[in-house]
Amino acid sequence: MSSASDLSFFALVVEANSFNKAAKVAGISTPALSKKITKLESELGVQLLHRTTRRLSLTEAGEILYQHAATINKQVNEAIGSVSSFSEQLSGTIKISVPTISGELFLAECIAQFCQQYPDINVEVRLENEFVDLVKEGLDLVVRTGILEDSSLIAKPLIESHWIVCCAPKYIEQHGQPDSIEDLVKHNCLAYTYQAKGATDWRFTHNGNPESVKISGSFATNNSQALRKAALAGYGIVYVPRCSVYEDLEKGDLREILTAYQARSLGVYAVYPYTRYLPNKIRLLIEHIKQGYQQRQHYF
Repeated sequence: MSSASDLSFFALVVEANSFNKAAKVAGISTPALSKKITKLESELGVQLLHRTTRRLSLTEAGEILYQHAATINKQVNEAIGSVSSFSEQLSGTIKISVPTISGELFLAECIAQFCQQYPDINVEVRLENEFVDLVKEGLDLVVRTGILEDSSLIAKPLIESHWIVCCAPKYIEQHGQPDSIEDLVKHNCLAYTYQAKGATDWRFTHNGNPESVKISGSFATNNSQALRKAALAGYGIVYVPRCSVYEDLEKGDLREILTAYQARSLGVYAVYPYTRYLPNKIRLLIEHIKQGYQQRQHYF
C-alpha cells in the first residue's frame, strides 16, 4: 500500500524533473528512488511517468496524482512547521503547582513578574504541598521540596532549604532554653505534620554524627503559617524551614536555639514530566523561578 512518503518522493521527482537531482535532495541513491517510483506505479496499477534518457514527463494519471501529492506535501510541511516551532513559542498557558511557604513568601509575585515580562503567556498557579500526579492533574511544572522518587519525572535543583529549631523569647523566659536535643523531651514541641516522616522524630547532625529525639507537644499542624503563629505566641518550640520564619528571626520575635546541632536540609526542585523537547516557555519559567530563589538565598 502506498504511503505519504511514497507520494512525497513522487512529487520530488516531478518538481526536480530529474531522478538524479531528486535523489540528492532526498538523500538516497538514484536507483533506490527509481525503485520507489516503480513500486508506487505497481501498487496503483498505472504508469505515472514517461522516462527517456533526456527527460521526464507526466502521464495523465501522473498529472492527477501530482496535484494531490503537492497538496499533501504542502499540508505536511505546514503541520511540521507548526509543531517544530511550538516548543519555541512564548505564548499559551502554563499550569504550575508550588509549595505554600514559597508561594506566599515570593513565588506568587515572582511568577506574576514573569507574566508581565512575557504578556502572551498565562500562568495558572496552585499553592499546595502534596506531591500531585503531574500528568493526571494536567500540570506542566511543580516546585517541590524533598527527594524525587518517580523516575519518569525530571527534577532541576533550585536551592537548598535549611531548617532550624526556634521559639519565642517569652517561651524561653517561662520555660528555659534547651541546651541539647535531649532537653527537648521536657518541652512543648509543636509538630509540623506536612512532612512524610519525621514530624515527631527531630533529626540532627552533631559532631559529624546523626542524632535524633522523639518530641511531643500539645499542638500539631500541616500548615507552616499556623505553626509559626503558635510559636510567635509563645506556645512552644518548632522545627521548621528557615524561610518560613526568617523575618521573625530578623525582628527578634523568634529566636534560633540549639545552634550547635546541624538541622536538616532539603533540596527544592522544579519538577516536570520527562520530555526530550522541553518547551522554551517552561524552560524560561524555571530559570526565572530559580533566579527568584537565588535572590532570596539568605532566607533559606
